[in-house]
Parts: sequence; structure tokens; C-alpha cells
Amino acid sequence: MNEFAAIVSRLKSGCPATLTRTADGNVYTRRFIPTQRLILLGAGHVAQPVCHIASMLDFAVTVVDDREAFCNAQRFPDAAQTLCMQFTDAIAALQITAGDYVCVLTRGHSYDATCLRQLLRGEFPAYLGMISSKHRAEGLLEVLEKEGFDPQRLAQIHSPIGLPIQASTPAEIAVSICAELIAHRRASSGTDATILTQTNPDLRALTFLAQTHTPRVMLLVLQTSGSTPVKSGAMMGVDALGNGYGTIGGGGGEAAAMAKARRSIGTGKQAVFTVAMDNAVAAERGLVCGGTMRVLLEDLPVEE
Repeated sequence: MNEFAAIVSRLKSGCPATLTRTADGNVYTRRFIPTQRLILLGAGHVAQPVCHIASMLDFAVTVVDDREAFCNAQRFPDAAQTLCMQFTDAIAALQITAGDYVCVLTRGHSYDATCLRQLLRGEFPAYLGMISSKHRAEGLLEVLEKEGFDPQRLAQIHSPIGLPIQASTPAEIAVSICAELIAHRRASSGTDATILTQTNPDLRALTFLAQTHTPRVMLLVLQTSGSTPVKSGAMMGVDALGNGYGTIGGGGGEAAAMAKARRSIGTGKQAVFTVAMDNAVAAERGLVCGGTMRVLLEDLPVEE
């Protein structure tokens, strides 16, 4: 099993993976975080746009509610799973882990309290947020602390949920919630430039790169400066016909990188080059970014 096949296997089993490459005298690490589960406890009007946006952010969304008219695949076409059952039964059945994200979006204070009591008795998720006013949240957390729940765990609950962007409509509230999910997910990225920023697992690109009988080149963004369409860690594969799998940002910059990659197929070489998106190039190629990207090009070995 080659390294890309091993990465695909780990991701499909729910485990993180890494890819390392040495270039420009540095060892770069590209991390792959498996698709994370986002559990929405409550299927109301805010949950709908949260589910839609979160699914675009590579979350596998499970929606839970005890009302069949609200919790169904028709209302939540982007959900990986809808569970129409009591909240406590669903939380027990889902066996929430330290890698899960959970949003408590129920229709009432008593349901929120029921969910939190059940959640706090189990493994604490990577993220736990509750929709609420500040006053109401403080009151509920006070009650839970008096009931004996760990104050340190209570302090980790994001409530009021979402980033403070003055959101008022369900869609705006969903944006604020999903923005907080992103901020939480990225908080562990660190500032080491050799730890590449993007961690999303593009299984289509990785599966293509794992095909050892196919001539192919990997493109991996090592560094970016200024305004660029992607961050470091963006990657793609290119075959002998010039087809691309994945993306390093699209547009003329990606097209030029793909052409260079296609010319490198069969050479067995590795190279690092710069894709410049300064104003002149941007205007010529229809881009608006104006930054630069350092890209690793690697012709991958083919097995006969």
C-alpha cells in the first residue's frame, strides 16, 4: 500500500493522517482531518441553514428531533442522517466522542437542559454550543453547577452560540454558528509555517494519487503570501491528459501549474516553483487575488 492509499484508508476509518515532504530545505507536513460529525440537537428554522452551510464545510451532519414533521430528509437534504427520537435516546445511541461537534438548538429551555445533562455525563465533544440569550445561558449553567456538574466542563460550552456578528435572521444566525465552528476547528492549526494550513480530506484527489499504475503528478501548495485563492496545504493531482483532481485555487494560476505538471510526467523529478498573481498577471488571467504561491510539483512513481 503506497502512502496515498494508506491516507485514504485511515480517513475512511475515521482516523487522521499526515503527508510529509522535504522541499526548499524544510520538512512540510500536510495533515488530513477526517470528516467530522456535527450533531444538531433540534430541527427548527436555525438548524436548516446550519445543516446546509456545515455540509459545505466538510461536516457530516446528523439532525435530531422528536418531531417527525421537522426531522426528516426532505427538510434536511444535506444531512448525512436524521434521527426522529427523544433527545436523550439519540444522544445515547450516537455515542458522542471527543472528535464530534454538537450544537444544542432545541425549541425550549427544558429541552436544552435535558440535552446538556445527558451530554455532560458522557465524553465531552470537541465543540459544544447552545443557542440562547446570555442571561438564559448563565442561569442554566448556574443550575447545572449546583446540580454537581463540573464547572470546568460548563465553562467550555459556547453559549450564546456563534460569533458576535449582530445576526438576527435564521440564516444570519447559522452563519455566525458555522463561523464559530470554523474558528474552533482552526484554533489547533498553530503558526508553524511548515505545518500546512488546509486539513480538508479531498478523497477524489487522494484516491487518484493512490493509483500507482497511472502516470500522475502531485501539486501541493507549500507557502502563500498576499491574497491567494487557497492556503498552504491545497493539493491536486494531474494526469497525462491534463485532467485535474482537486484544486490549488482554479483560474489561470492553476492552469499554468497544471501545464507544468503535465510536462513533468515521466521525469521522476520534484520541483518547487512560484505562481505569481501580481496585478499584471491577475489582470491578464482574469484573477483578482494579487498574491503568490510556492508550489511543490512531484512526479509520482508508476508501478508496472
